[in-house]
Amino acid sequence: MEENNKILTKEEALEKMHRMALEIAESIEDEKSLLFIGIKNSGMVIASKIAEFLKNYIQIPISIAQLKFDKEDLRISNIQPEINITDQEIILVDDVSNSGRTLLYALKPLLEFLPKKIQTLVMVERMHKIYPVKSDFVGLSIATTKNDFVKLSIEKEEVVGAYIISNN
Repeated sequence: MEENNKILTKEEALEKMHRMALEIAESIEDEKSLLFIGIKNSGMVIASKIAEFLKNYIQIPISIAQLKFDKEDLRISNIQPEINITDQEIILVDDVSNSGRTLLYALKPLLEFLPKKIQTLVMVERMHKIYPVKSDFVGLSIATTKNDFVKLSIEKEEVVGAYIISNN
């Protein structure tokens, strides 16, 4: 990845995840537990890091599950481990929100249960919404052209940067 296209460094990404953890801690009211569901792969890395930060600020149990999609058909997904999320407070985590499509399809398996609350968290949010999904917690909002692509770089279970890749 070219350094001049970098929009987040490793240090900036950590700061943003720490800030989002603080925002989550401030928003928790009377929850008995919190469940992060990370969208495979990058969403899991982000969810794990934010949960790690969050444990310094709240005393409720925090668990993490993974949502996997069939890349050919987003309507097919599963949550691992299989858990009952009825009456759970959930934070759905993804790396980049472009059109809102992935987050919208990620909500479908969650709605088969009766969760208490669902919020969404993304590391980078672009301003090209097609679907009506709003991110509740955002690391970085960025305006890009529709031809641009934002990619998070992950190494050894750490976010090490984010880049804009132009498809011009």
